[in-house]
Amino acid sequence: MSPFFVMSLLFGLIFGQAASLCAPSEYTIHVEKRECAYCLAINTTICAGFCMTRDSNGKKLLLKSALSQNVCTYKEMLYRTALIPGCPHHTIPYYSYPVALSCKCGKCNTDYSDCVRERVRTNYCTKPQKLCNL
Repeated sequence: MSPFFVMSLLFGLIFGQAASLCAPSEYTIHVEKRECAYCLAINTTICAGFCMTRDSNGKKLLLKSALSQNVCTYKEMLYRTALIPGCPHHTIPYYSYPVALSCKCGKCNTDYSDCVRERVRTNYCTKPQKLCNL
């Protein structure tokens, strides 16, 4: 191995996290309840971006500490609650959603994140829409 290759590899392992671009990003969530007359469009922030991942084809040759699969996830967040308009009295008209305050590259925590990308995802309204800017 050339010295340049070895130095590049070490630099990437040590400073890879600094090259990550993970930050709060604006996102619109569309919320509907079958019983309610309207769809609510909620503007919030989510964590999105690129995180350095080290996963070699030669996994058996490296220590587990040299491998990592990081995702852009919440560092700090809070929950807000919105009122869905047009709901009958017997329905709970509230919807709680996360707001990203800051983000980090780290392991995906299934307690508050969806760590699996779904193939088909719909994020639109089928009912008349109301906008919620909190």
